[in-house]
Amino acid sequence: MKKRIYLANPYGFSKQAKTLLPELVTALESLGLEVWEPFERNEQIDFSNPGWAYDVGQKDVSDVKTCDAIFAVVNGTPPDEGVMIELGIAMALEKPIFLFRDDFRRCTDSEGYPLNLMIFAGLPKSSWRTFYYESVNEICSPDKALAQWASS
Repeated sequence: MKKRIYLANPYGFSKQAKTLLPELVTALESLGLEVWEPFERNEQIDFSNPGWAYDVGQKDVSDVKTCDAIFAVVNGTPPDEGVMIELGIAMALEKPIFLFRDDFRRCTDSEGYPLNLMIFAGLPKSSWRTFYYESVNEICSPDKALAQWASS
């Protein structure tokens, strides 16, 4: 059975940004992972029904709980609130966490981390950089934690 990874991202809110998703999905799938991308998975929800937003939120929470790990796109200053909630759920459940940020802007008070230090609380102190990706090309690197986790 393939390992399932939840692709937490804000890209589905924009037609332009949504074009970035296939590249991330392809890179993750090339590691043999089953990718659960929330915008695609929520397409079956009827957005004309009252209460649809609650249903979407509950489905995303359920998917984070069901997946084996999370790959979170943490672009923005600050990163998307929904992605941060999904990341927090995964962290509380002690799931493997992998972060992607190709945004050059710093969003931190710490010299040691590019983002709020709490985002890194679910990663190993000394090797957090192996769980942090700054380009799509890095996703498949055998020297990084995701490829190692995927093949274990």
